[in-house]
Amino acid sequence: PLYRRDITYGTASEFGFDFLRDRLKVAGNRGQESPFWDAWLKSGAVASPEDAFTQRPHHFALVDEADNIFIDEARTPLIIAAPTRAATPEEQIVFLWADQLVRGMKPEEHFYFDIEKQKLVLNSTGMQLARYANPPSGPHGKAMDKLEEALEQALHAHYRFRRDQHYMIDKDKVVIIDEFTGRRMPDRHWREGLHQAVEAKEGVQINAPSDHAAQITFQSYFREYKKLAGMTGTALQNRWEVRRVYKIWVVCVPTNRPIRREHWPDRVFPNEAAKFDAVVQEIIRLRALGRSVLIGTRSVDKSEKLSERLTAVGIDHQVLNARHHEQEAKIIAEAGQQGRVTIATNMAGRGTDIKPAPEVLLAGGLHVLGTERHESLRIDRQLMGRAGRQGDPGSAQFFVSLEDELLEGLGPSRQ
Repeated sequence: PLYRRDITYGTASEFGFDFLRDRLKVAGNRGQESPFWDAWLKSGAVASPEDAFTQRPHHFALVDEADNIFIDEARTPLIIAAPTRAATPEEQIVFLWADQLVRGMKPEEHFYFDIEKQKLVLNSTGMQLARYANPPSGPHGKAMDKLEEALEQALHAHYRFRRDQHYMIDKDKVVIIDEFTGRRMPDRHWREGLHQAVEAKEGVQINAPSDHAAQITFQSYFREYKKLAGMTGTALQNRWEVRRVYKIWVVCVPTNRPIRREHWPDRVFPNEAAKFDAVVQEIIRLRALGRSVLIGTRSVDKSEKLSERLTAVGIDHQVLNARHHEQEAKIIAEAGQQGRVTIATNMAGRGTDIKPAPEVLLAGGLHVLGTERHESLRIDRQLMGRAGRQGDPGSAQFFVSLEDELLEGLGPSRQ
């Protein structure tokens, strides 16, 4: 019934999944085999095939936080799949074998890892090691038909994906962390054996890869609309990409009130320890001035390390990351109180304005302190934009070190 209204409001992912459900229903009406659809009808999740068909033709869409949907998650696939189940011993063996083999491999000796391009390639020595590693045979042969693919995914799991940055372990399950918002995504799984490779790496229950009934990306879904528009504060530098993909122009609209936010120059330190020491001292200085401070980190691990340092010197603070997400809106909304220190992973809390208290505005407003630069300047601008909103005073600054992830792979090797 909601799609019969003049205007329907909802999340982008839910619109996409409704589109996929409609697509499966159309396939069923055409006589195509659709076991997933039959299972939904039997489960009572939908009253009848007629009720299940939801969306009308795609006429006009207005997208909030358009940079996140149109650019950051444009290629993120929305997938309707069968429920996950524990893998049988025969299905697990290939992932366990690959994981054990990768643990003995070394960069440059067995494979090449281009950190800048995030690309992993087995060399001849690595392939030879895999060839003579005696993979299981016999009853497990059916599960071993993609040895090289499993090996590559295991390398990615160990060298590209970091615990408490790209994923976390919650109740003995691998839960993906959104790279852009820092929020957990319990219903998403990596494809092509990567999720199973990470499960093998962490020693948790390995689940069998599920069959896909239908999938679509945000980019493909929103291009279904005859008219498409969106709003965001950080899309101007990507205007040509938006124009090329979606055939729409980016127009810069003047702010409601003049911007009073100050951008202080970056401070650079030789290592992470020196950087965090300086961050703590800067927080002490700003609190003494009556300011409130929002600290941005890139991973759960870094946010907890900084939290330990603040606790050691007796600074009261709040931490918002994938582990502490239940009261996200409340923590962010209170981050503008005098003397309040809030650590947020990436842009956790985006969409909730931080309203500085009157005494904080008199002292200079909210200060945003980024502890690491991102690959995209647009992500940095999103963090800085938490301060100085609606004409309020505020300031922003980044502290960076030569050990930051952004600088990995640049310059000579440290080996």
